[in-house]
Amino acid sequence: MIAMHILRFLICLTGFTYPLSGFSAKVDTLDVPSTSMNRSMRAAVVLPESYAKNKGAYPVLYLLHGGGGQFSDWLKQTPDKMLVHKLADQYNLIIVMPEGDRLSGYLDSPTQKDNLFETYLTKEVISKIDNTYRTIRDSKGRVITGLSMGGHGALYLATRHPELYCAAGSMSGAVDLNYKTWRIDPTFEKRIEPEFNRILGPLGSTTDTYTANSVVYMTDKMKANGQKIIIDCGVDDFLIEPNRELHRRLVYSKVEHDYTEHPGGHTWEYWQNSLPYHLLFFQKVLKANGSIAQ
Repeated sequence: MIAMHILRFLICLTGFTYPLSGFSAKVDTLDVPSTSMNRSMRAAVVLPESYAKNKGAYPVLYLLHGGGGQFSDWLKQTPDKMLVHKLADQYNLIIVMPEGDRLSGYLDSPTQKDNLFETYLTKEVISKIDNTYRTIRDSKGRVITGLSMGGHGALYLATRHPELYCAAGSMSGAVDLNYKTWRIDPTFEKRIEPEFNRILGPLGSTTDTYTANSVVYMTDKMKANGQKIIIDCGVDDFLIEPNRELHRRLVYSKVEHDYTEHPGGHTWEYWQNSLPYHLLFFQKVLKANGSIAQ
């Protein structure tokens, strides 16, 4: 609790204090085709202003979008359309926003060969970014977070691939893929059921692919990995209960993590407020790793 108050105080001092001169971060739209899925896809890449002037390597934040969204959401949907630009400049890092499809779960579907997003994100996207930009090509300089489906995806990918990321975060994450645990009405449930059936099969089938792929059940692996973790969710969010359950399991397993509940729901206003907390958290990790751009 004390640590959280200190974090909020530091954000008040630094997280929302931007130079009056504005920001000059550059946005690239990069073609990142997938050989594994035989699909053409893109990613948005925000380069801090300093990137054009300096010759050193930069840490990278992978920032994932939510279900029903697309790679450009973090640039178009936040109330402040310059939020990501500002954070890239403030923290002097590259921010990559890859494609995750409308509902991929950021996992490799056991049934759909056009939904191999775990392979795509961890092999093809990282390889493309590292071979296109001056990045720190090591887990010590690579972090990942996201919202909703992307929150689950960030924790899922980091947990399953600790060799790739030193820290992971989740904002309003769908951390239990069993949508019966969500606080949603029957109409919404009926709408998303076919999409989940497509990538994971019917809920309650003999092979429980929902449990096997939900990060809420991966706390032992998280403990073994020892990565830095930050999780938050709005108290009015329909995903609050799965997030509380993940927090309880992490506490029970004695997994060090930063967990916060803020006012708000499943909205872009909430995520705009949340993202700077994650960047400050990651900056501390990257600094401790000696992975700050020079």
